[in-house]
Amino acid sequence: MPAMGGKEDKAMSPWIFRRFCASVPWRSRWRRWCRLLGYLALPSSFVFFFLGSLLACSIVGIAFFRIWVSSFLTEKPVSAGCLPDGEGSWSIGIFYGKSPFALAPIELSNRSNEKSSAWPVANPVLTCASVSSAGYPSNFVADPFLFIQDNTFYLFFETKTMATMQGDIGVARSLDQGASWEFLGIALDETWHLSYPYVFNYLDEIYMMPEGSKKGELRLYRATKFPLEWTFDRVLVSKPLVDTSLVHYNGYYWLFTSDFSRASTEKNAELEIWLSNSPLGPWIEHQKNPIYKTDKSLGARNGGRPFMYEGFLYRLGQDCSETYGRRLRVFRVEILTEEEYKEVPLSLAIEEETKKGRNSWNGVRYHHLDPQLLPSGNWVAVMDGDRVPSGDSTRNLLIGWAFLLLLFLLIMFIGLLAGVMDCVHPPGNYTIISRRNEPFSLWSNSHFASKFWRYLAGLSRCILAFKGQGNLKTSRGKLIISLLSVVGVVLVCTFVQYLYGGNGAEVSYMYKGQYSQFTMLTMTYDARLWNLKQYVKHYSRCASVREIVVVWNKGKPPAEDEFDSAVPVRIRVEEHNSLNNRFKVDPLIQTKAVFELDDDILMTCNDVEKGFRAWREHPERIVGFYPRFLNGDPPRYRNEKYARKKNGYNAILTGAAFMDSEVAFRRYWSEKAGIGRALVDTLFNCEDILMNFLYANESLVRTVEYIHPSWAIDTSKFSASAISRNTQQHYEIRSKCLSKFSSIYGSLPKMAWSFGSRRDGWDA
Repeated sequence: MPAMGGKEDKAMSPWIFRRFCASVPWRSRWRRWCRLLGYLALPSSFVFFFLGSLLACSIVGIAFFRIWVSSFLTEKPVSAGCLPDGEGSWSIGIFYGKSPFALAPIELSNRSNEKSSAWPVANPVLTCASVSSAGYPSNFVADPFLFIQDNTFYLFFETKTMATMQGDIGVARSLDQGASWEFLGIALDETWHLSYPYVFNYLDEIYMMPEGSKKGELRLYRATKFPLEWTFDRVLVSKPLVDTSLVHYNGYYWLFTSDFSRASTEKNAELEIWLSNSPLGPWIEHQKNPIYKTDKSLGARNGGRPFMYEGFLYRLGQDCSETYGRRLRVFRVEILTEEEYKEVPLSLAIEEETKKGRNSWNGVRYHHLDPQLLPSGNWVAVMDGDRVPSGDSTRNLLIGWAFLLLLFLLIMFIGLLAGVMDCVHPPGNYTIISRRNEPFSLWSNSHFASKFWRYLAGLSRCILAFKGQGNLKTSRGKLIISLLSVVGVVLVCTFVQYLYGGNGAEVSYMYKGQYSQFTMLTMTYDARLWNLKQYVKHYSRCASVREIVVVWNKGKPPAEDEFDSAVPVRIRVEEHNSLNNRFKVDPLIQTKAVFELDDDILMTCNDVEKGFRAWREHPERIVGFYPRFLNGDPPRYRNEKYARKKNGYNAILTGAAFMDSEVAFRRYWSEKAGIGRALVDTLFNCEDILMNFLYANESLVRTVEYIHPSWAIDTSKFSASAISRNTQQHYEIRSKCLSKFSSIYGSLPKMAWSFGSRRDGWDA
C-alpha cells in the first residue's frame, strides 16, 4: 500500500486506520471511506491519551452530577410512567369562582383532605402519576372535560399511554366536588390517537365526540354503561377535524373545529364552523369557512368548551405563537348565523401567569379550559397546564449530544497540540489501488469529490500548523492546555446538565395522590434587608410555597412591593424585638404547615419540597434539616457532628423546620411555656430548643424527624449581625437553656432516632 505521506515514526506505530484499510476487501463499500480515514493517523499513544481523557471526563461528569445536578432532580415515583415526552408533561387542575371570568385555583378555596394531610388541597389534582399508579402507565394527561351528575364529577381526558405512545381517553371520578379524584380506567381505546373527549347529553343519552384526526374522520360514540363502556355510533364528518367543540345556539347546533389538511392552511391557525339541526347530523359547512387560516396567535384552534354567560356565547382558543398551547384566549361571539360570524377577544382572568416558571405545574403553558355552571350558581372549571414547552425533552437531548460531540473534537484537538496524534496530508494525488492495479477513487469522475478532497487537504495543512503547540515543557504550552482543559470541564458539565438534568424544574412531591401548600416564615430586621430580598426571590419560586410571612423585629420595615416575589409577601411588624415573635399565633396564615426558615440559610427548592413531603407523612412532628443530640448530665449543647458520631438525634433546630402552625404556636404561647419564653427574652436565644421541649412534653411518641439537604449554606457564618457568630459563647448559653428547660419540662428523649431510617434515604 502506498505511503500516506511523510516518514513514518516507528515510535508512533502501528497506524490503526492504515492496517484496517489493508484488511478490508477491495469491493467492500467500507473501502472507499479508507481514503478519508487515512487523514487521521492514530498512533497507539493517542489511544492511551484518549482513554485517559475519557476517564477524567467521567470523573468530572459524575462529580458534577452528584454535587449539583442531582440536588435539583425530583425523585421519580415508584410506579411506571411519567417519563420525559416531547409533547410535554401536562397535568390537570381545578378552579372555582362566581363567574367564568373570576376563577381561582382550588388552593385558594381552602378545601382540605385529612387523609392526605393536604391543608389545603392544591393543583394539579390529576397527573400522569394518578393514572400510572392505577396500573395504566402514562406520560401525561390533558384536554379535560367535566360531566356532572348530581353531586358527582366525572372527568374525561387524554392520557398518553406508554404501551402504544398514543392518546387514549381516561376517566376519573370525584365525590367531593373536585378536591380528590379516583381514576376509574380507560373509557375509550382505539388503534389510532384519541384526544379532546367532548362529552355531552342529548335526549337522555350520553355521547362522546373525541378527536381522532389520524383516522381521517370525526366520530361519535354513545355510552352503553357510563362512564367506562362506549360504542361507536356514527361518523359525523368525513374529514380529519381537530379539537371539535359543540354548542347549541340560536336554534342550531354548531361545531367549532379545525382542519389542518386544508390547502394553504398553517397548522394551529385554522378555524372553521359547521352547523346542523341536531348534534347527530347531518352537518354542513359555514359559508365563511375557513374563519382563520394564517395566524396561529389568534386563538383559532379550540381551547375547550364554549359557554354561555349573561346571554353571550364565548369561545375558547389557543394562542400557539411561541409554542403549541402557550396560553388561552377567550372570544365573545357577536354574530353567528348561517352566513356570518364575528367574535371579539376579551381578557381571561383565571389567574395571573405565575412567576414560578417551570416549578409551577402550569408555569409555561396552558391550553384547555372547561367551565361549567353549578346548580348553586357558582362556576367550576378544569384546566390543563404544562411546566415545559413543546419538544423540550427532544431539544435537551439534541443539545446534550451536540456538546458531547464538541467535547470529543476538543479531546482530538488537545491530542494534536500535545503531539500524540497526527493529521497527515498525502503528497500528490493519492489513490487506493485495487487488486487489478486500477485506480479506485471515491465518487469517480465527480467534480464535487475533487473539490472535497482539495478542501480536506487544505484543512489538514491548517491543522498541522497547530501540532506540538501544546508542549507541556513550555509555559505557553501549559497555558494553552490548561485553558482548553477548562473548556473541556465546561463542556462536560453542560452535556451532563442537558442529558441528565431533567427539565429544569424543582417540583413538589405528591402524597396519597394529592399536592398541598405551606407558608414560609422568617424573622429579621433592617440590617439584614439585602439577605431578605435574596431569600424571597429564591424561595418564592418553590412549587408549594403559598405565602411568605416576614416577622419584622426592628427598624423601618420595607414595602411589600420592594420584593421580587412569585407569591404574596406579608410584613408583620412587631412592637418588641423578641425571638418569641417567631412562633406568635397568626390567624392570617392560610395553611396548616409552616416552614420556619432563617433568612441566612440557602438550600434548594427540591430539598424544601422533600421536607414538606416528609412532614405531610407525620404532621404531628417537627421535620427539619439541622439535627442535634442533646444529652448529658448536666445536658450540653453540641453540633451536628456529635449527633453523627452518636448516630442519632433527639431534637431539630426550628431555624429550618416544618411544623403544624396551629398546634406548635398554641403550645409555645400557652401558660405552661411562660417561664421558658421569659428565659428566651432574657438570653435572646434558645427559642428553638424551647419548642423541642414543648413538643416532647406533650407526646409519648416520636416528635422530630430529620431530612438531609443536598447542600445548605449558612450565610450567618459570614455576617457580623448573626447572634451565633461567637460559637463558644453561643453554645454555653444554649447549654444553660438546656439545664433550665430540663428542670421545668423534663428531659428530652434519652433515645436517639437513628439516621438513615427512611426507605427513600432522605435522612441518610
